[in-house]
Amino acid sequence: MQRTLRGIAFPAIFALVWELTSRFGILKFEFLSRPSDILMAGWIGLLDGSILLATWQTFEAALFGLVLAIVGGILTGSILGLSYATERVVGPTIEALRPIPAVALIPLSLLLFGFGLPMEGMIVTYACFFPILIATIHAVRGIEPRLHEVAKVLELSFAARMWKIILPAALARINVGIRVAVGFALVVAVTVEIIVNPRGLGYSLVMAQQSLRVDLMYAQLLWLSIIGYAINAALRTLRTSAPSLQYGGRS
Repeated sequence: MQRTLRGIAFPAIFALVWELTSRFGILKFEFLSRPSDILMAGWIGLLDGSILLATWQTFEAALFGLVLAIVGGILTGSILGLSYATERVVGPTIEALRPIPAVALIPLSLLLFGFGLPMEGMIVTYACFFPILIATIHAVRGIEPRLHEVAKVLELSFAARMWKIILPAALARINVGIRVAVGFALVVAVTVEIIVNPRGLGYSLVMAQQSLRVDLMYAQLLWLSIIGYAINAALRTLRTSAPSLQYGGRS
């Protein structure tokens, strides 16, 4: 409780000073709004559903891309982790694609899919794919070799080996890549919406700025920070509540 109070003390003092200085005319910047006006604009946006709708649209694209990246990253990473020969063939292509920023693919994705969820989701998928892929490759190669020998003796199919051997043994390390990808998903989704896609919180931010609704713009930024904090808190809770998933395979 004390830690929480210490954490909110500085933002509360900062908001109070901001409010008082703006009310007494000390702050006269045209594009600064009072904290009270920001909170009121955010409250109205929540009540009329506009912020919640934009939030759902952003989360829809982020989740869509994240799920595709998780499935593709784990499957591809498992194949490359099990086969050094395949990794040597495919590895140079992966290393060539990995440095390309996800937002650089916006023009291509726009040509292929047009505006909307698929375009945004594909860019999120690209951004989230590589952290999961790299984590999965190293996780699979860190599995106890005797487990692979058991799978060969039992003549398990690839699907059975994935379900019975790879995922249980490597999930903890794969989870690291997934946690990194979760952060990428929201950031990339909002960025795409700000740049080009007319949907979601990013587009709503741009519309508030262009219509000079400074209070609403700050309210949406505050809402984004709350969402980011909530996601990080949920990931920390998940990690601490499932300690058995923090370790796996061979150290």
